[in-house]
Parts: sequence; structure tokens; C-alpha cells
Amino acid sequence: MSEHDVVLFSRNEQRLNALTDALANVLSVTLCRNPDELRDAMCEDGPGGLIAEFTGLDNGGHAEDRFLEQLREDFPQLPVVILVDEDCPEPIQRRAACANMGMLLSHCESAEVALELLNRLNASDELSTTTDENTSVENAVPNGGPSKCVDDSQAVLEGITRNFETKTAHLAKMLSDLEVAAKHDVTILLIGETGSGKTYLSKLIHEVSPRSKEPFLNVACGALPADLIESELFGHVKGAFTSAHADKEGKFLAAGRGTVLLDEIDVLGPEQQVKLLRVIETGEFEPVGSNRTIKSQARLVVASNLDLQPLVEQGRFRPDLYYRLNMLKFQLPSLRDRKPDITSLARKCIDKLTKQHGIKISRIEESLFQALLNYPWPGNVRELENVIQRAVIYSRDGVLSARELPTHILTGQAGPANDPSVDLVDDLVPETAQSHLGRQIATTEREIIEQALFSNNFSRTKTAQNLGISRVTLYNKMKKYGMK
Repeated sequence: MSEHDVVLFSRNEQRLNALTDALANVLSVTLCRNPDELRDAMCEDGPGGLIAEFTGLDNGGHAEDRFLEQLREDFPQLPVVILVDEDCPEPIQRRAACANMGMLLSHCESAEVALELLNRLNASDELSTTTDENTSVENAVPNGGPSKCVDDSQAVLEGITRNFETKTAHLAKMLSDLEVAAKHDVTILLIGETGSGKTYLSKLIHEVSPRSKEPFLNVACGALPADLIESELFGHVKGAFTSAHADKEGKFLAAGRGTVLLDEIDVLGPEQQVKLLRVIETGEFEPVGSNRTIKSQARLVVASNLDLQPLVEQGRFRPDLYYRLNMLKFQLPSLRDRKPDITSLARKCIDKLTKQHGIKISRIEESLFQALLNYPWPGNVRELENVIQRAVIYSRDGVLSARELPTHILTGQAGPANDPSVDLVDDLVPETAQSHLGRQIATTEREIIEQALFSNNFSRTKTAQNLGISRVTLYNKMKKYGMK
């Protein structure tokens, strides 16, 4: 197909004719009246754009969601507009938000639908032109920008009081997807080890969202007794239980139109999970001891140290809540999987802590960074900050070097990782020259694959061609290094 061919899919003949009339003067159009025709139209070369009407769905939208997921994987930059009912299933709403697709109600005028697609086609053409002028895709910032790039290798997501910088390829892509999701009223799930920065990132999500001027409230579910979690979330009325001496509004009400972070969501019991699912679906809840139904207007970010799927398999987490949350799940990598970021994170910590403690550092020796890079960081960014604070306090004559680091950092005697499936024994020193060389080769190969995936917009077909290997070989190597 030509890049100017547009595919129209609808079971409504009147809709197809109206859209054809609206687009015929500027684009060539291919009409699809059933899913089989649509699949055939999405040929290997791909169309220039797609308008698809997904209305009257009676299966929860899961088949359409899978189609959109595969579509975005095969054609990452394809301009897409979908038409939906007012009660559009949430899986499709989330997919559209996360995959940067236009979504309009089906009763919109055809001219409005055509204009939405044309605007997206123009934005795509501008991005392509920028790329042709020797600017990489990850440096382009369509629509005012998801993650901005500071230089050729570093991406940054900027908020009001904080930012998140990375030189790790898969994390840069995650930041871009995360900002798109942050700008829509959808629940976001963050998974990551303790100390990896979930709370920090949650506040950043709030700051880049339209709710940035509203409150941000953090509920540490794991720090609350089980019998007080409901009161903390939903509030209670006077006399609801022994110590309830007055009415109290919960976090969902206190947040107003702001954001509520539910940290360590995996500790919630079955009854609490049911109530949380209801809040996510309808916004409705009742304070403890009350029959009055209240509707929350807050946006939810939920976080967990553990992947939730094994908890579902163990019967500890409701499947319906899991599938509701899993649509917009973001896996925050551990610090040991962010090697390119360790030096820059250390420099930021040094700058902050020297100001905080009034200590002047005139020189930082390379030995400090080398020691930090050789350590596997089971405590992640939080552990790094604590180690840097100690080093700054004990620095001498304005010089910061490896000698100010704790002994266990220098010897590689790391404690257990937060993730029980991770074995850090192989990361300890000393190690044999052979194993050290093997790990260096593996690390280099993984980084090459990550950079190639990022440069090719995560198209595995193009990445394999770019690396000169088969798709099967690429899949095997991605599996070997735990790359999704």
C-alpha cells in the first residue's frame, strides 16, 4: 500500500460512505466491512492510516484490544483513530491511551473524524521529515513531547519539582509511554523492587498530568494494620468501631481531583480488593459504618514490589483486579539493570548531598565510579543514595574517592535482592577472569540489542534485519537476557 492509503473499517455501510466522502478528495481509501477484510488490508507494508469503528461490543472488547496491541507492535508509528460507544470497554480505552491512538465517540460527524486522522497524518509526516534530516526517532518530540532527549543517548521526563533521566534504552521507551498514559484518566500500575523509585515516579506522573495542581496523597498499605486500611482509604463515620470518635474522610475523598498512590497493593485482603476494583470501575465507595455512597474523583496509581501474576496463581490476588491493573503496567528496572545510569545518578546524589551537608567537593576520582559500577545494588537507588551520603560525609580535603565507600561495596558483598528470583552470587567479587569476560560479552550484546530495538521503534523484524540475524535468533537472545 501507498503511505497515502487509508483503511476504513466499520460494519455500518452508512458510516463507511460518509467517511469515504470526507476523505476522498485528499486520500485514497480502502473499505473493510468485516474483521477478515481488515486483517487482509493491514498488509506487510502497512497503510498510511486507519479509522476503525468498534461499537456494539458484547465481549468486553478483549478481541479488539488484542488486535490494537498487535497493530501497534507491527506498525509503531501508524496514525490510528478509533470510534467507540459512550460505554466503551476499559481495555480499549487504556490501549488507546497507552498506544497514542485517537479515540472519538461514534456519533461524531464524519468531518470531525476525518480531521482527527489528517492531523495525526500531518504529525506523522513531520516526524518522518525530522527523522530523514539525520535526527533519530527517539530525539523527535511529537505533539509537544513525551520524554525529551538531552543528548543522543539520554532521555528525560520533566515534572514541576523533579525529573527522571535515563540512558538505558528500554527505560527511555517506558518513560515515553508513561507520559502518554499520565495525561489520561486511567489507573497506572508500577512494579519494581524496593528502592527502585516507584514513589518518586508516581509523584512525577502526577506532575506531568492535568491534575498536577491538585493534591498527591501516598498510602503505604504495607505500613497499615489490616483492620485500618479500609478506614484510611474510604474514611469512616463516628461510632463505626471502638476508636472512631468522629467522622473521618478517607484518602479517596481527601485527594479531591488529585492523585492517590496505593503502595504495596499486594498486601490488600480479598474484601479490600473487591472494594478497590469497584472504585477503579465506578469511582464509588461507602465509608466504613456508613450506607452513603460517595464517588471518588481521584486518579489512582498503584505500586507493588512483587509481580502480581504469581499472586493470582496462588489465589492471593483477584484475577479480575489483576487484569484491570495489568493493562497499563510499567516495570521499573532495578539499578543493576540500569548500569548506564549509575554514574549520572551518583553525580546527582553528590551534588544534592554536598549542598545539604555544606561540604565542598573539588574533585571526584574515577575509582569511586568504578566501584559503584562493579556492585550489584540489591537496595537499588535508595541504597546508592545512602552510600553516597556516607562517602560525602567522610570525604577528605575536597576529594571523593573509593576509599570513602563502605567495605561491602568495595568487596562486592551484597545482601539478598528484594526479588527472591534474583541471585546476586554471580555479581560478587572476586570472580574468575573467564566468568568476568563472559559477563562483559553478554552485557555488551544485550546493550547492542537494546539500542537496536530502541532505534527501530521496538520492531523486532526491523531490528533483526538491522543486526543481520534472523527473527528467531533475535527472539532467543531476548529471551536469554530477560528482555520483553
